[in-house]
This record gives sequence, C-alpha cells and structure tokens, in this order.
Amino acid sequence: MSSLLGQTRLAYTRTWHHVSIPDDPRTLGRLASAIAVVLMGKHKPNYDPSQDMGDYVVASGCSDIFVSGKKMTDKKYYSHTTRPGSLKVLTMEKLMEKKGGGEILRRAVSGMLPKNRLRDKRLARLKTFEGSDHPHVNNIVKFNYTPKKLQPYTPVQDALNSLNSAPTTTSA
Repeated sequence: MSSLLGQTRLAYTRTWHHVSIPDDPRTLGRLASAIAVVLMGKHKPNYDPSQDMGDYVVASGCSDIFVSGKKMTDKKYYSHTTRPGSLKVLTMEKLMEKKGGGEILRRAVSGMLPKNRLRDKRLARLKTFEGSDHPHVNNIVKFNYTPKKLQPYTPVQDALNSLNSAPTTTSA
C-alpha cells in the first residue's frame, strides 16, 4: 500500500493542451481522435472510464482544417427536428461558411467520444477558435505535436550529414 494514499489530487488535475491546426499536418479524423484521447484522459496512468479526468484542449486556427479527398464538397451533416419533412442537410463546405471550422472539429471529436453521460462535459472542455488568437494563452501548459518537416530519407543526405558532423583533424 502506498504511503501517499488519499493524495491523488495531482493525478486528477486538468492541464491545458494547445493544438495549432495550421501547423499540424494530420487530417481531421486523426486530429479529432488525438483530441478525444486527451479529453477522456486516456493518456493518464490512472485512467478510469467512469471518471471524468480528462484535460482541456484549445484548438486554434480551425478555419484551416485539412480533409483528404473530396470530403469538403461531398460530406454531409444531417439534422432533424423530429417533425415530418424537417430533415436538413448541409455539406462540409456550407457548414464551414455558416458556423466555421470549429464546429466541424467539434462534431468530429464528438463522434470519437463515448456516447455516455460524460460526453457533454468532456466536449465542453474543447475550446475552438478560428484564428490563432485565443484568451487561454496563460492557461496552456502543454503544446501537442510540434511538427517537424519530414523529408524523404536518402542515403546521400545521410552520408553528407555524417561528413559534416565528423571531427576534423588538422596537422600543425
């Protein structure tokens, strides 16, 4: 038994993560699943599905969401008011114009979260902003995914890097 029994406040504290969408090369679905994991708290060692122990996520630059293929014109979002003939259909393009990229990201993350009582509370911790400015700058502790420019591997480039990093000896 641990001598620190009952002192688990630190494990349940919520940290703030920041995702800059224009700098992130991932597509909408991959980004949404990574955000959902943080909102649920699955990245913590004491994860429990029945407890709400997830963190806050601030997503900035939502107007630059990247989707593959023709999803921007072909993907449809449906809403219905349960009245006959009230089915409304919006394409991703129209939803982007009407409500912005934050709503698209919010709906994608909502689909990745478990469908239970904690879903709305977890989704409320997702803060989306169209531009790069947001009011939560002072709260952010962690920056998720700092991208590195990936370059294709070439043996010639590897050989040049090893030559440049090799120590040079000069004779006097």
